[in-house]
Amino acid sequence: MKCGVVTFPGSNCDEDMVHVLETLSGKPVERLWHKDHDLRGCDLVVLPGGFSYGDYLRSGAIARFSPIMQEVAAHAKAGGLVFGVCNGFQVLCEAGLVPGALLHNSGQKFVCKNVFIKPQTKDSALTSALKGSAIRIPIAHGEGRFHASADTLKQLNDEQQVLFRYCNAVGNITPDANPNGSAENIAGVCNAGRNVFGMMPHPERAADPRLGNTDGQAIFSGLLQAVLA
Repeated sequence: MKCGVVTFPGSNCDEDMVHVLETLSGKPVERLWHKDHDLRGCDLVVLPGGFSYGDYLRSGAIARFSPIMQEVAAHAKAGGLVFGVCNGFQVLCEAGLVPGALLHNSGQKFVCKNVFIKPQTKDSALTSALKGSAIRIPIAHGEGRFHASADTLKQLNDEQQVLFRYCNAVGNITPDANPNGSAENIAGVCNAGRNVFGMMPHPERAADPRLGNTDGQAIFSGLLQAVLA
């Protein structure tokens, strides 16, 4: 198996993601440039965090037109695994590869801190290795407020496409635990085919023991296991 990490102008978490996949997980990684027209045989494609194209227009709105995104969309349509984190989640939403949109935080401020999220389903590669309790994962975003129409929210709930919700330390999903005003505390979703995943919190920043937090390791474990399946 081989993983690909896409770098857009303004990406700043691409090397963090490479470190987790290549150094910590021992998987071969291709560094993919936004102008590439070839995924080089990658089984899993990751869109990392950052500020693609300086977040001009809307976060992810320009990056979704990068040449590489044509290949990512084709990979997803063929059933290939795609994972977007933070800005990568924004790009996936703008490209229509996952439902919803990411808007400015309700407090109109950039938020950078540790939060707790709770998996909402076991039926996804991203959550299959999690036990169902709250995990502590960092966030760092100014446009992380998940928004969707009432019909889309109903579909996400009915089809168990909500992957994570913001919660408190003991796993209670409350308004106070919502760091950005996301609809229904949603922190991550997948597409109907359950092969494209997006989440706001950064699991790659909670995967190395030297950082004092390894709660994100199980997210990568489940994802990589799905690639091998």
